[in-house]
Amino acid sequence: MSIERLSRRITAIAESATMAVDSKAKALKAAGEPVIGFGAGEPDFATPDHIVAAAVAACQDPTSHKYTPAGGLPALKEALVDKTERDSGWRPEAARILVTNGGKHAVYNTCAAVLNPGDEVLLPAPYWTTYPESIALAGATPVPLSTDTDSGFRVTVDQLEAARTPNTKALFFVSPSNPTGAVYPADEITAIGRWAVEHGIWVFADEIYEHLTYDDHVHYSMRALVPEIDSHFVAINGVAKTYAMTGWRTGWMIGPTDLIKAAGNLQSHATSNVANVSQRAALAAVSGDLTAVDEMRASFDRRRRTMTDMLRAIDGVDLLTPQGAFYAFPDLTAFLGREIGGRVPTTTSALAAIILDEAKVAIVPGEAFGAPGYARLSFALGDDDLVEGLTRIGNLLAG
Repeated sequence: MSIERLSRRITAIAESATMAVDSKAKALKAAGEPVIGFGAGEPDFATPDHIVAAAVAACQDPTSHKYTPAGGLPALKEALVDKTERDSGWRPEAARILVTNGGKHAVYNTCAAVLNPGDEVLLPAPYWTTYPESIALAGATPVPLSTDTDSGFRVTVDQLEAARTPNTKALFFVSPSNPTGAVYPADEITAIGRWAVEHGIWVFADEIYEHLTYDDHVHYSMRALVPEIDSHFVAINGVAKTYAMTGWRTGWMIGPTDLIKAAGNLQSHATSNVANVSQRAALAAVSGDLTAVDEMRASFDRRRRTMTDMLRAIDGVDLLTPQGAFYAFPDLTAFLGREIGGRVPTTTSALAAIILDEAKVAIVPGEAFGAPGYARLSFALGDDDLVEGLTRIGNLLAG
């Protein structure tokens, strides 16, 4: 009997489509191509100065050159208690917080610590590309639930109930949403939370875009609205999007103590603690005021309105106005089966390839998010590039 060379579990993981698109766009740009990338899910701003200053001070402090507890700096966890109360409306104990290597690590830890083979996880689509991979790595099965522009990309309790089986163990809940920009109102969050409580279902709530909402849309934490969900609720968050700190790799998860202990044990063997300097920077971020955050959000809002207007000006594009995060998620099905740049795309993946080849603009096709026919465009890039990129797309699709 031959032994397989590599792990089936690991080789089944799909490459992150968003990272792949961003990498390809950067490679083409480095080769001299005038590529504009709408793929990256990261702010184009520098990390605020006071946060960088805290990191510099940490570098000069010999205590930062050593290990911290695997679960995070005690001072950072205490600051996250206060930050959660300020921003989310509920106050966890520090023992219920695990500091992780970014929000993505918190997603992985949560799935690994909660799920077993045979479990099912309800996954409203469109979804962030990492969710189904983390679910599958835990041996569980993602169960996608389709939403669309007409439904506001929001799943209903009726949909959840129709998909529930005896194997349903968890629900991924995301508001504001990556990739759609949808934000759930308080009454819908409350109804979903009460449904989860009634059936003993875990809710994994990704709240990383909590500060990026627009117009009259507001982020609500399900735990604040439905306190009785506490024993089956995990909040996943991080400094990446709010404070322009994607490269610092600091996130956290907040949940019941038994879950946090189990996830902490896993992390102690997998990665140990998050880089000490990054934790000190995160401490400065979450302990400070939100002035820099408000300034970044104002820029995102301006770009959001520009992108919305320019996409809607393209005949055939259907678009939900982004309500949060920094993405637009237009429906591009009108362009499938039509000649574009001398080719006839039948999928948005093929359409995205044509747009990159002909217009030198990178977008992420909806297939990556479980939503064929759509595409994700980030408006976290400079105003001039945003207008130029959308003009190129418009010209190509109108051609």
